[in-house]
Amino acid sequence: MATAAQISEYDTDELERQLGETRRELFNLRFQLATGQLDNFSRMSNVRKDVARMLTELRNREIAEAEGLAFEQLPAHKAAARRRTEDEAKGRDKSTASERRAAARAEDEERVAAEAPAVEPADVDDAAEDAEEGH
Repeated sequence: MATAAQISEYDTDELERQLGETRRELFNLRFQLATGQLDNFSRMSNVRKDVARMLTELRNREIAEAEGLAFEQLPAHKAAARRRTEDEAKGRDKSTASERRAAARAEDEERVAAEAPAVEPADVDDAAEDAEEGH
C-alpha cells in the first residue's frame, strides 16, 4: 500500500503508470472475489484506497497546472520536502507522524522553559520567613 507522501514523490508519467497497474490489480481482485478464489478481502479495500490516492494526486496536479503553480509549490509537496529535509538533517531515513509530533512537543516545552522567568532562591527564602513571622 502506497502512502500519499510516496505517491506525491512520483512524477506524473510514473504516477499514471502506477495507477494503471493498481487498477489492473483491482480488476484481478474483483475477478477472484466473483469466482470465490479471493483469500484476503482487506486487500481490495487497500487497493481501492490506493487508486483514490493516485487519482487525487493527479487531480491536484491538474488544478495546480491550471492555476499556474509549479509542481513543487503544491502544499503537500512543500510539506513532504520539509519533512525530508528535517529527516536528512537528523540523519534519519524517514520519520513518522508520531515522531514529528513528539519532536514538536519537545521543542515547545524547551521554548516555554526558556521563556519562563527564573525564580531566585533569595526571593523564596524571604517569602518563607515572612510567612513564618505572620506578615
